[in-house]
Amino acid sequence: MSELDGLERFLRTDPRDVGCDEAMAVLHVYVDLMAAGEDAAGRYSGVAAHLLACGPCNEDFTGLLAAVTNG
Repeated sequence: MSELDGLERFLRTDPRDVGCDEAMAVLHVYVDLMAAGEDAAGRYSGVAAHLLACGPCNEDFTGLLAAVTNG
């Protein structure tokens, strides 16, 4: 990735994105809300924005949700 690519990616980042550390700190709550049919993205919009932008965190989310919902 060139410096220009990195800059363009940074500029496209959703300002609500809370980053990896904060998203991981509340991921279990986010997943529990999703599993219960609640609006997790509405309550934690910064986490939702982060999961859209961060592949590794989204993989953790997907795996945890699958474990919780047995799916």
